[in-house]
Amino acid sequence: MLLKLQHQIYALSRSERIIYWTIILTPLWWLMGIQPLLYPAVVLTLFAIHFSWDQLIQRPFPVYVWSWLAMSIVMLWTAALGINEMGFNLQVAAAAVVTFLKSYFLIFACLALPFFSQVRVEVVTRAIAWMSSGYLVAIAIQIAMLFLRIGGNGYLPPLARILPGDKGSLRVMFAHFSSFLGIPLPRTVLYTPDPPILGLCAVLCFLICLGERDRRLRYVALLGAVAALIVSASRSAWLCLPIALFIGTCFENGLFRQLSLWSTALTLMMSSIWGLTIEELFRKPMEGFTQARANSSQERALVVRKTLEAWQESPWIGWGVIRGRAHLYEDSYIGLGSFSTYAAVLYLNGIFGFIALIAAMILTLFATYTPAVNGHFGCKWAFASLIALYISCNATPLSWMAVNLWFFFVWLGAVLHEVQPHQANLTSWEQISGEG
Repeated sequence: MLLKLQHQIYALSRSERIIYWTIILTPLWWLMGIQPLLYPAVVLTLFAIHFSWDQLIQRPFPVYVWSWLAMSIVMLWTAALGINEMGFNLQVAAAAVVTFLKSYFLIFACLALPFFSQVRVEVVTRAIAWMSSGYLVAIAIQIAMLFLRIGGNGYLPPLARILPGDKGSLRVMFAHFSSFLGIPLPRTVLYTPDPPILGLCAVLCFLICLGERDRRLRYVALLGAVAALIVSASRSAWLCLPIALFIGTCFENGLFRQLSLWSTALTLMMSSIWGLTIEELFRKPMEGFTQARANSSQERALVVRKTLEAWQESPWIGWGVIRGRAHLYEDSYIGLGSFSTYAAVLYLNGIFGFIALIAAMILTLFATYTPAVNGHFGCKWAFASLIALYISCNATPLSWMAVNLWFFFVWLGAVLHEVQPHQANLTSWEQISGEG
């Protein structure tokens, strides 16, 4: 197996080799504290090196790729308006540019890269499988550190000490005890700045690794993803995995077209058996969901409400940059737009940005739907993964998560590129001008 794997690595294209090792060496980048800058730098550099107008003319991007570029442009435009309105500040402007490069524009670059350079699904899947397998080792080490009371406060990497601004997302944190239903349980962020992001990464790794061809590696990778999901203690991620698996299973068994019918029938049956109204049937589980970590739910609800209230003061183009904070308790404040993606986009980018985001989400989802219905294995789980992502976006801003989900968007771009029809009408500028 090792010799076979080495042969595959030697056969990789330059882009595949760089992406492969960047994913596998995730623990190293995390401990060095450079991953928020490294991942965008890797993808955007590869995109810039391989970008070709001739190739773009020969094979234009599908509409779902353009939609993410449109969203990133709207984000940059509204941020520029906001910075100009509040008075130009170099630090705020620099932060806005960095956020632009590591959020929606990064998603665009990940989806577009396979159109210019060879990025095969199986190569990205193999790298993610190794990374997911490594979760087991990293989690075991962190749990041991927790019980030995080592590294409780984490540490600030050298790069974070140099960079200006808030360093919270760059701080390396290890496992700690967190209350869940009143029970203290180990919880960790593991390569991410927030446990819900780890939970979503674990869900996406699980769904991606279902396509790993090496059975032994696949089982270990799935086990690592489950372990990461458990220690994330993310309620939204725990909810997303069974939903995604259900959707993927429906595709595999040809039941997706009847999904709405079966869902309605099941809901009515459960309602009649338990003697609940439809509204109560959905409200009861949500009450248990929020009570599992009541303080967190209350804080999130407060910040989202304040965010939407601020949005209503500038509904069309939003505020561009974060200007307000929500008061949680005593001296604790948190910036508006810190949780729900949808509320954050309304607040920062207004109705224009919200329309652009929803359009990009829907177009990307639809791009996976037809191949999934027709039996394409990768698109089945890509569709299910996108549903999980969109649900999780209700808890955490996508602009914050995107840099940690870069591996998923590279994989998604490779999957969607694989099912694109090959068209070769024009091959160069010379053919357009009649000189060829």
